[in-house]
Amino acid sequence: MKRHGILNRHLAGALAELGHGDGVLVCDAGMPVPAGPRVVDLAFVAGVPSFAEVLSGLLAELVVEGATAAGEVREANPAAAALLADLPELRFVTHTELKELSAGARLVVRTGEARPYANVLLRCGVFF
Repeated sequence: MKRHGILNRHLAGALAELGHGDGVLVCDAGMPVPAGPRVVDLAFVAGVPSFAEVLSGLLAELVVEGATAAGEVREANPAAAALLADLPELRFVTHTELKELSAGARLVVRTGEARPYANVLLRCGVFF
C-alpha cells in the first residue's frame, strides 16, 4: 500500500499515464464531462471532496506548465479564483470555451464541488 500521496488507485494510475502536454480537467460537480477523456469521478456528496482539496493533491503530484480557467470564476467564485492565482501561465477564456477545450483533455477529475466555475484545465509539464 502507498504510504502517502494520492491513494485512489484509479486516479493514481491515470496520473502515472500522463505525459508532457497532456491535459487534466479538474472540475466541479456541475461541469459537463466530455466524451472521450478518461474520467475519475471523486464526487461523493455536494462539496465533498472540494475543488481545493483535489487541486491541492493533484498539484503535489503533477508537474504543471500551464493552466486554463473560465474568466467567470473571478467574479462568481473568488475563493476558487484565489486557488488558481499561482498556477503557471494561467490564462482565462469564457466558460463555453473551457467546455470546448476540455474535450481535448486526457483525464477528467470530477470533484464534489458545489460552487460555480470551480474548473481548471491543467497542462502537464516535465520534471527536467
